[in-house]
Amino acid sequence: MKAIAYTEPGGPDVLHVIELPDPQADTGEILIRVRAAAVSPTDTMRRIGARDPGGAQPPYVVGMDAAGVIEAIGPDTDTDLQVGDEVMAIVVPSGSHGAYAEKVAVPATSVARIPQGVSFAEAATLPMNGLTARLALDTLKLPAGSTIAVTGAAGAFGGYSVQLAKADGHTVVADAAAKDEELVKSLGADVILPRGEGFAAAVRERFPDGVDGMIDGAVQLDEIVPAAKDGATIVTIRGDKGERDRGVMFWSIVVSKYAFDPVALDTLRRQAEAGVVSLRVADVLPKEQAAEAHRRLEAGGVRGRIVLEF
Repeated sequence: MKAIAYTEPGGPDVLHVIELPDPQADTGEILIRVRAAAVSPTDTMRRIGARDPGGAQPPYVVGMDAAGVIEAIGPDTDTDLQVGDEVMAIVVPSGSHGAYAEKVAVPATSVARIPQGVSFAEAATLPMNGLTARLALDTLKLPAGSTIAVTGAAGAFGGYSVQLAKADGHTVVADAAAKDEELVKSLGADVILPRGEGFAAAVRERFPDGVDGMIDGAVQLDEIVPAAKDGATIVTIRGDKGERDRGVMFWSIVVSKYAFDPVALDTLRRQAEAGVVSLRVADVLPKEQAAEAHRRLEAGGVRGRIVLEF
């Protein structure tokens, strides 16, 4: 099979099309003929060497989101899925195992049917970011009616966080650049404030006691602590954790915690079908243009996900 891989960390041009042996579906696994793989910041971080490969050997194949068709189901696999079903999956990359490939074998618990009426490209934008947003909200553990602030609300993770928070019955305060205000409003944010340095102060003007919890998709970290209530939790995706002033607590999340939760992934499918979450594709490129996809993502300003076709 063909895959997109690199052997040494570096810029986008280290990504190349290579040949790898076809994977096989082992016990408890499903083999997917990948049709689309979303490109995310996690992929670019792995490519530059910012994520520990954990002893895995090159070539390295990245990608955490795949959508395609089931080609085989491993022996003794407990699933109601069948060969030929159109599915999406979250992939935990390791070495040559990643979503940027024509085929990938993953645990059956990481696979769900794609939402009805959507393309493979659209479906590929949902698993990793959607599950991360679900994990963020579950980590906050706030009752319905709470006020949650989301930074990076125009991004894929931030956007899903806004929509899922609204579905959970929360009031959502979101940041946005002027050009993204209509987008963030369409996602359901109740209050939209200018993104950047003044966000925390603006939150306090609207909510003098601070918000009940925060999801920091823009990785502003300590800059946004003043927006939180005393003792509130701020969920971050970049490894920061620990207590700050007034008992405000940073809590770092890793999506692999939900990577083998079929109920969570299938719930996202149903929410996509119901229009609770929006599947936003920024562009679709052939796999041979993976380097270009990484360049565009790193340049900033991408709304939704760039998707590679396989």
